[in-house]
Amino acid sequence: MNMHKQGTDTFTLGNSWTRIWQMSWPMLGIMVFNFFVGLADVYVAGLLGPEIQAAVGFVTQIYFFIIIVANAIATGTLALIARDVGAGNMQNAVGTARQSLLFSIVVGAALSLVTLVLHKEIVAIAGFPLSIQDTAARFLLIFGLSLGPNYVLIISNAIFRASGEVRNPLFTMFIVSAINIVGDFMLVFGVWPFRAFGYQGIAIATSLSVTAGLIISLFLLGRSSWRSIYTCGWTLSLQVIRKIFSIAWPAAILQIAWGAGTIVLYNILGRLGETSIVSMASLTNGLRVEAIIYLPAFALNMAAAVLVGQNLGAGTKEQAASVGWRITGAGMLLVSIMSAVVFVFADMLAGTLTADHAVMKETARYLRLNMLAEPFMAMSAILGGGLQGAGDTRGTMWAIIISMWVIRLPLAYALAVILGYGALGVWVAMVVSMVVQGSIMALRFYKRGWQHAVAA
Repeated sequence: MNMHKQGTDTFTLGNSWTRIWQMSWPMLGIMVFNFFVGLADVYVAGLLGPEIQAAVGFVTQIYFFIIIVANAIATGTLALIARDVGAGNMQNAVGTARQSLLFSIVVGAALSLVTLVLHKEIVAIAGFPLSIQDTAARFLLIFGLSLGPNYVLIISNAIFRASGEVRNPLFTMFIVSAINIVGDFMLVFGVWPFRAFGYQGIAIATSLSVTAGLIISLFLLGRSSWRSIYTCGWTLSLQVIRKIFSIAWPAAILQIAWGAGTIVLYNILGRLGETSIVSMASLTNGLRVEAIIYLPAFALNMAAAVLVGQNLGAGTKEQAASVGWRITGAGMLLVSIMSAVVFVFADMLAGTLTADHAVMKETARYLRLNMLAEPFMAMSAILGGGLQGAGDTRGTMWAIIISMWVIRLPLAYALAVILGYGALGVWVAMVVSMVVQGSIMALRFYKRGWQHAVAA
């Protein structure tokens, strides 16, 4: 079936730099929207105090941890659909998309129920300081309401990205971000016609925005080349689910390893006594500012996944490898320039997120140290996207597990707690582990075992 007649696009033809740009700029736009949402959450939380800011950062990590399965399903979905699009097989692509949506609905509903019932227990197990446990539990309870809609939204966006229809998720996420950001201020502080919900307004804004995004995505699917998703039977196919699962489970383990590792980092910082709240708030702020650097890297990560996957589907393996390295080189150069700017203006950037002098000082130190590792972060993110687009999720899984659980966490605990370097020890461990992670990803991509990964 001709892909162009169906309204989709294939990115295996033409100038590779043109294709990289066509895929990357909408992905960058989506990442920018997500960044401003995170920035607004932290900024509003900071106006309410360091305790609220620390709770928001910690709960956000838990929330991302819970939606890991959705991101994993999206990885499997994208790898399979991108190959089918590259090969010109739209019928298989539609079947995979339908099964992915069904799978996400079932899993999202189940995890949402678990979160709503066990939100207090989850917060307690995660190791929150007692002073912010009640606050964090209320946050997580409201966040739980958005899990189901967010699962389906994530899969819908992956379907569009895999086929090259990147402007649809760009539009959707613009609306989601606008609702979330405006909602933060209106629902927290009470702007007519809404009453003030206090810190809980941040979570309510997230739930409302994600639900709106879900409605928009389902509407766009019905008006695009994917409209036939709605015309066939909606029954689970174990064969297709098995294909998705074979790619998704290592991606899920990868994200679990990363998400759990970040939570453990917060836990380590929470053991630093009087400096724990300052350290946790600094990590929250540092991650938000650092997200500026992540924007182009993860936009190129998503572009690499689609371009590598489609080229493998079309049988152009050499072009798949070439485009992977080209995207990585461009990303590392751009990230290096941005990192230099953040390094120079670290104090000013830290000061925009908090009025607390101790938090501002520690945030600036975090930023200056972590900027040293950002080129390796870009290399890891972009090559990791290429590997996942090829269906080689096991390679990226082991890179994350080794760097996080063998290097970062033991080193952070040893430096921060045992040797007494405090938050500085955690920041140093993060830098060392990221250098290792980027190097492992580069070696894996260079060996080209991913060209033989079974993704379809």
